[in-house]
This record gives sequence, C-alpha cells and structure tokens, in this order.
Amino acid sequence: MKKLVWLVIALILILLFIILIIFSKLTIRLNYFHHNDNDELKIQFRIWFGLIRYTMNVPLIKIDDNSPSIVMKENTQMGDSSEKQSPTKEEQITKDGFMSNLSNAKEIMQHVVNMNVIISKFIKRIVIKHFEWHSLVGVGDAAHTGIITGALWTLKGSIIGMLSHFLRLKEMPVLSITPHFQLAIIQTHVTCIFQFRIGYAILAGLKLIKFWKGGRPNLKMDTAYSKEKTKTV
Repeated sequence: MKKLVWLVIALILILLFIILIIFSKLTIRLNYFHHNDNDELKIQFRIWFGLIRYTMNVPLIKIDDNSPSIVMKENTQMGDSSEKQSPTKEEQITKDGFMSNLSNAKEIMQHVVNMNVIISKFIKRIVIKHFEWHSLVGVGDAAHTGIITGALWTLKGSIIGMLSHFLRLKEMPVLSITPHFQLAIIQTHVTCIFQFRIGYAILAGLKLIKFWKGGRPNLKMDTAYSKEKTKTV
C-alpha cells in the first residue's frame, strides 16, 4: 500500500513538473557587436527568472586566410560560474557546407505537410520584449556618408516592419544611426530580447512529427568541413 502511495505521489510530482515546463517562458537574449573587422555574438538562454542560464559566446568571425571559408570561435557557459565555461572551439563555415545545410533544410521541409503553417503559428507566439540597433557609419566623404546613412535608415525600417508583421513587439524598437563625415568606419550594435512559452515549442515539434511523410530525409553530409580544422583552445 505504501508503495502505491509513493508511486501516486511520484506520478503527481512528474505531472506537475511537466506542466511547469510547458507553461514556463524561455527568454533568449541576442547581443551582436561589429566594429570594422571585429565581430562578437553572444546568445543567452534563460528560464525561471534566470535560475537556469546557458550562454554561448562567438567572439570572432573572420575570413580564413588559407581557404575560402569563414572561421568562427565559440565557447559556452552554464550559469554565472566561469569554472563551468567550456574550452573555445574553432569551426569553419565553407561555401559547400552552407549549400549542404540549405539543401538539407529544403529536404526536411518537403517531408512535412504544411510546415510553413506550423512554423508561422509558432512564430506568432514569440514576443520581442526589447530591441535596440545602434550604428556608426562613415566612408571619409560627407556626401557619400549621407547617402549611406539614408540607405541604412531605409534598411532598418524595412527590417523592423518585417519583425512587427511576423512577431509581436512589446515595446517600440530603439534605433539610431550616427554618421561620421571625416572617418571611414562601420560599427553596429544589436540587442534583442525575445520570449516564448516552452509549451508552444513542444507543440510545434509534435505537429512536425505528426505531419511527417515520406520516411527518412536524404540529408547531405558536409564533406568540405574539415574535422582537423575544428579544435579546442
């Protein structure tokens, strides 16, 4: 009898935990900074008001001198402790690898009925809590800098229009472009915080599985990706 009671208690606790996960909100913070040839991307995942955190840093994105590819370095960190930080990984993104990923994405889309409807319904559940985009630009010539500044304002306006069409903006985005008429410089800083309930993501995943057709997809392996180039620092 006691075993049955403990079993019922365990099942109730598991059910409550599943319900808690489903209704919990996942907050993702993107922070991107570009200055001339330097790039830095930081992505942080938070749940339960920051009780559980996972941070991914991509401190360097550059063109490889020895091959037509992009080199990325990244490390991950759980929580706030630097002791839980993983070694820095270096990876290459080649043209062939990028095309293989596009082909794989197309292959997967062909195996799911109404995939665009499933994805669009999930995207509408995403809320952008905060969005900032600040830029400093200059080409050394006042006239050309003015033209580029106007073009950038048009680009930013179009991007914000697309975001507001597909996602829900909780507050007005903060945008700025500062022209520098005497110096050739390009600098931009983007901060975006968006949030969604984990239950919506689980539901979208279950729908993808439910409407899957045609067996296993024929995915291409990235043969151009060299494991020798992937290393920890």
